[in-house]
Amino acid sequence: MKKIAVFLKILSVFLGTVVGVGIFGLPFVAQKAGFFVVFSYFLFIVLIAILIHFLFGEVVLNTKKIYRLPGYVGEYLGQKWKKASFFITSAGLFGALLAYLIIGGQFLGSFFDSYFGGKAAFYTLVFFAPASYLVFRGIKSISEVELFLLFVFLAIIAVFFVKSFPFINFANFKPVDLQYFVLPFGVVLFSLWGVAIVPEIKEMLAVSVSEKNKLRLNLRRLLAGGLILAAAIYLFFIFVILGSAGSYTSPEAISGMKYVLGADSVVIKLGFVFGAICCFTSFITLALTLKKIFWYDFGVSKNFSWALTCFLPLILFFAGAREFIKVINFTGAVALGGEGIIVIFLYRSFLKKKFGRDMNKVFYFLVFIFVLGIIFEIVHFFKG
Repeated sequence: MKKIAVFLKILSVFLGTVVGVGIFGLPFVAQKAGFFVVFSYFLFIVLIAILIHFLFGEVVLNTKKIYRLPGYVGEYLGQKWKKASFFITSAGLFGALLAYLIIGGQFLGSFFDSYFGGKAAFYTLVFFAPASYLVFRGIKSISEVELFLLFVFLAIIAVFFVKSFPFINFANFKPVDLQYFVLPFGVVLFSLWGVAIVPEIKEMLAVSVSEKNKLRLNLRRLLAGGLILAAAIYLFFIFVILGSAGSYTSPEAISGMKYVLGADSVVIKLGFVFGAICCFTSFITLALTLKKIFWYDFGVSKNFSWALTCFLPLILFFAGAREFIKVINFTGAVALGGEGIIVIFLYRSFLKKKFGRDMNKVFYFLVFIFVLGIIFEIVHFFKG
C-alpha cells in the first residue's frame, strides 16, 4: 500500500506539471475545427507524446549524471546540438510564459472589470509585477501549490459540469470545419508535453525503487498513465465548455460561459480567480526554471537571467503578441515539435554510444510528423 501511495503521489506531481494553460485554449480550438477532429488529434498525439517521453526516459535512466534536456544533449550529441537544444527549450518556455501573461491578465481583467474597469494591458501588468518580483527573489519552486490548485481546478470543472449539464447540446459536437483542420496540432501537443520534468520524476521514483527494470516499468507506467489522464481531463473540459457554450466558446474558455450561466454567475467568477492563480503559480515555476538555465547552465549573471526571463515575454506582449491561441499553437508546433525531434536524435546517439545499437527506423516517422507540423504552423502563422 505504501508503494502504491508513493506512486500515486509522484503521478499527481507529473499530472500537475502537464496540465497547464493549454487546457483553456482547447474548447475554442474544438469549436473551430470540430470536437471529433480534436478528439482524433488527442488519440494520435497522446501516443506520440508517450513515445517521446519513453525515449527520453530511457536516456535519463541509463545516464548517471542528472541533467536537464540540454545537458543530456551535450553529453550524447555534442555542444552544437546542446546550443540548439537550449535555444529550442528556451523558446518553448518563453512561449509558455507569454501565454500565461496573456491569459492571466485576461482572467484578472474579466474578474475586476465590472468593479474597476480598466484596459486588459493594465491587468497584465498587475499580474506581471508580483510574479516577476517573486522570481527575482528566487523563492523555491511552488509545485506543491500548483498541485493543490490542479485539484481545486478539477473540482471547479466538476461544478461547471453540474451547472451547465442542462444546457449541453450534442449538436455543438457535430460541425467539422476543414479550414481549421491543422489548427489543433500545436495546441494539443502543447497541452500534453512534460518532457522537462522526466529527470525529476525518475529521481523521485528511484527513492522507493532501486532495481533498474522495475524502475523502468514504473517510470513508463507513470508517464503513460499521466499523459492519458491529462488527455481525459482535457476532453472532459472540452465536453463541458463546448457542449454548453457552443458558438459562444471563448479563446480562454471561461468568459464564454457567461452566455450559459449568466454574467454574474459565482461559478464563472470563481473560474476567473482560480484561473488567474493557476497562471500565476505556473508563471513563477516556469520562470524560475528558465532563469536557472540561463544562470547555471550558460553562466549568465543572476540578475540579467531574471531580467531576460521575465521581461522578454512582457516585451513580446506589448509588441502585439496577445493572441492566446496563436501563441500556444506556435509554441506547441514549432518549439515543442523541435524539442521532440531533438529527443529522437538524442535517443539515437544514446543507443549507439551506450549499447552499440541502431535506433528503430519507425521513429524517423515521428520526425516527419514533427517537421510537417512545424511547416504547417509556420505557413499558417504568417498567412494569418
